[in-house]
Amino acid sequence: MKLRRLLGTLGYVTTGLVLGGVVTSACSGSDGGGNTASNFGGSGNGSGSGGGGVGGGAADSGTSGNGGSAAAINLDGGPKDSGINADAACDLQVYEAKLEKKPVDVVFIIDNSCSMSNEITNVENNISTNFAQIIGASGVDYRVIMIAEQGPNSQQSICIGAPLGGSTCPIAANQPPVNNPPLFFHYDNNDVESHDSLCKMIDWYDKPDRYNLAPGGWKDWLRQDALKAFVEVTDDGISCTRGSWSYNDSDNVNTGQTAAQQFDADLLARDPAQFGTAAERNYIWYSIVGLGAKPNPAEPYLPTDAVTTSKCSTAPGPGTGYQWLSNMTGGLKFPVCEGNGFDVVFQEIAKGVIKGATLACEFAMPEPPTGQELDPDTLTIEFTPQGGSKQTFTKVGSAAECKAGAFYVDVDKVKLCPETCTTVQNNDNATLQVLALCKSQGPA
Repeated sequence: MKLRRLLGTLGYVTTGLVLGGVVTSACSGSDGGGNTASNFGGSGNGSGSGGGGVGGGAADSGTSGNGGSAAAINLDGGPKDSGINADAACDLQVYEAKLEKKPVDVVFIIDNSCSMSNEITNVENNISTNFAQIIGASGVDYRVIMIAEQGPNSQQSICIGAPLGGSTCPIAANQPPVNNPPLFFHYDNNDVESHDSLCKMIDWYDKPDRYNLAPGGWKDWLRQDALKAFVEVTDDGISCTRGSWSYNDSDNVNTGQTAAQQFDADLLARDPAQFGTAAERNYIWYSIVGLGAKPNPAEPYLPTDAVTTSKCSTAPGPGTGYQWLSNMTGGLKFPVCEGNGFDVVFQEIAKGVIKGATLACEFAMPEPPTGQELDPDTLTIEFTPQGGSKQTFTKVGSAAECKAGAFYVDVDKVKLCPETCTTVQNNDNATLQVLALCKSQGPA
């Protein structure tokens, strides 16, 4: 079996793990393959696969984590190093794996109402240098999707120019955006108004923009294996109906929770493969909204901070529904109108996005050699932290039997048990080997 074929089946991001190569007693070969680097500091994966688990939220506004490293092919492993009986070496499959952080799709939703000129200017001034460049420098594979009307700031529209965007700014009204693949995509289906961003974004999910840059809706630009990080920028609350979508937070804590829960359920139902499930969400919601500031206006509200009805100086509404979405998904919350220029705000959200791009703890069952089938009962995982000793993770029958140093197989996925997952996530530069025997083919 040639390595080129193996790369086609194994060399992909599988919710946090890149299966990079294979060694068997019956095959060998050499060829090159790798990732395509972006022109803005991030790294782009050559191909994607499947939906991931929850990315996790930012528990605090601390320092950024390290980005994932590129997949590495290691052809030096073999049966003599494995924990499986060497007598069966002819059937032993040793799959080298490299840990890697999940990619992140960041979706901005910008209020284009008449009170938002200053805030839109702040977004334009900071989205490249104090947001995208920070994420790119971390090594996280990211892209930004903007949902807002493009146009001049005097009309409360937004224009994202170089280095992140592709448009020449300032720009006249009713001009199509210029995207900058794979890093930046602008979805303009007319303006987002004071109260209706949730209704419009979920309705537009599969609707073409007015310039037909995304014929299938803004979902065209999402990557199924990526964590989704939404950033809402508005100075008002939620009150909208559009088709079957209807939400109203009434600037109230309790009704805000109801609106957030309904939107969350609708979003998850819209596309579980992209956004996850209630048990395992694959999105985080960040809020730059009208809530009152802390004594230090640049200090974020954490997901553990209570939803508040206090308003910052010029905001019509506190955005209680958005605050609840942040609390439910682990995102940070900031006041939109305190005049801090969004530099610190965007830096903190960038750190949160990086932290949210955790190493996921499940991956697809490796592909067996042609004409054979792997025996899941023989699976073993060997884990070697950087500078540490090799550890062997053993298979248990199900999630209910989980313990430290164990994993289980769920249909066609290998899933690390919670304590094992924590061990792996705390060792960004560790290596994994997945070992298995093929099922017996019977007597010759």
